Amino acid sequence: MNSLKFAVALTILASLGLAGCSTDLGGRVLANNYASVRDAGYQLPAVPLSKLPRQYQRQIVKYQTDEKPGTIIVDTNAKHLHLVLEDGKAMRYGIGVGREGFEWKGTARIAMKREWPTWTPPAAMIKRQPELAKWRGGQPGGLGNPLGARALYLFNSGGDTGYRLHGTPEWASIGQAMSSGCIRLINQDIIDLYDRAENGAKVIVL
Repeated sequence: MNSLKFAVALTILASLGLAGCSTDLGGRVLANNYASVRDAGYQLPAVPLSKLPRQYQRQIVKYQTDEKPGTIIVDTNAKHLHLVLEDGKAMRYGIGVGREGFEWKGTARIAMKREWPTWTPPAAMIKRQPELAKWRGGQPGGLGNPLGARALYLFNSGGDTGYRLHGTPEWASIGQAMSSGCIRLINQDIIDLYDRAENGAKVIVL
């Protein structure tokens, strides 16, 4: 490679680096996804990308499915949530899933969407963790709320499943099986998904 071509190559690489875009597993990592952001009066802290594995960072990936765009497909084994897009693509998010004994699979739909939702621990959870009894009437939304910045409420033919797609302040739990069955996303990611997903959207948990 001559010096001119080498210089051009370096310029292109540098510009890509500044844009924050690169490919990973066939996907395109979007720029500035996890910066600190102010939302509804709350200041969400930045997520240190050096500590968040690339496979759990939000990105557009190639994704073949017969499901229509707008469908959400949760892969609990891979710890990925896919929002189906047009043209054989999906927006992929890293997730945390239910720990042993709290796993579930099935099909549901988004029946409600809430910003900075109130969290009310179910009676069974209070029985396991009596210290949560103080929130029996509901914990107001906020930075310390377990549901994070957004929640998408999952219903099926029997009504409310009790499960949610929701944010979490515990970004280090992404990629882990630690929840009581809900699917958790980084707060910056649940805000993005909330804005894209529609009420009534089909949700498939594999």
